[in-house]
Amino acid sequence: MEKMEGFKTLEVVQKDAAVPVFHVYLNRPAHRNALTLDFFSELPRALSLLDQNPAARAIVLSARGPHFCAGIDLSSLGSLGGADQDGADPARARERLRRQILWMQAAITAVERCRKPVIAAVNGACVGGGVDLVTACDVRYCAADAFFSVKEVDLALAADIGTLQRLPAIVGYGNASEMALTGRRVPAAEARAMGLVSAVYASREEMEEAVATIARDIAGKSPIAMAGTKAVLLRSRDLTVEQGLDYVATWNAGMLISDDLKEAVSAQMQKRKPTFAKL
Repeated sequence: MEKMEGFKTLEVVQKDAAVPVFHVYLNRPAHRNALTLDFFSELPRALSLLDQNPAARAIVLSARGPHFCAGIDLSSLGSLGGADQDGADPARARERLRRQILWMQAAITAVERCRKPVIAAVNGACVGGGVDLVTACDVRYCAADAFFSVKEVDLALAADIGTLQRLPAIVGYGNASEMALTGRRVPAAEARAMGLVSAVYASREEMEEAVATIARDIAGKSPIAMAGTKAVLLRSRDLTVEQGLDYVATWNAGMLISDDLKEAVSAQMQKRKPTFAKL
């Protein structure tokens, strides 16, 4: 097992050197993995390192302890923008707060910007900032004990680091609106029915085993194809169908002819498993 050092809120490991899958664990189980300001510095750094690591072809994002994430740590909310000071210019204080919100948004967006597929595996509570995080992932799975809640409304906040922008594209506007306005718990079975997760597993152990198999399968595919598919899906989300088709035509004009394509075709003809070079 190879472990990347230097993180307070995360654990980053490759469990098997022969399998190009890295696991990123939220690692504050005593605090239900609530997201501190350190997390928002560490997540983009970890993903950047994995993005640049040729040995990483797929990433599984999960959590230590009984809960995936209880949302943003409330003590971190109190420190955002700095304490108001007598005589301070309100405009400058608000500009500072806006920059901090944008910084937190960028940390979540780093999941999308990573070229490697990121798979979320959720157990227990996935609340507030946890929903922001999983909606930025490429694929989501959960255990039967999982539940999801867009909880910010109960803290007198509008969710501001990605849920309101990404969730509607995943579950539909009506479902996203209902979740965001009520803040209620959405159990695993309902999350599956609305498309928030792709599958629900009876236990955490069963989920981890299944997700490890899925990640291994993804990691065995062409890294060029994986990076391209992720990039085109994300870009097409914000385009019309016509614009999206034009974008993928341009992408494949530049990337279609590759050693990976030759290897994939050769493997198909020879009825063997393809072997692709590192990205």
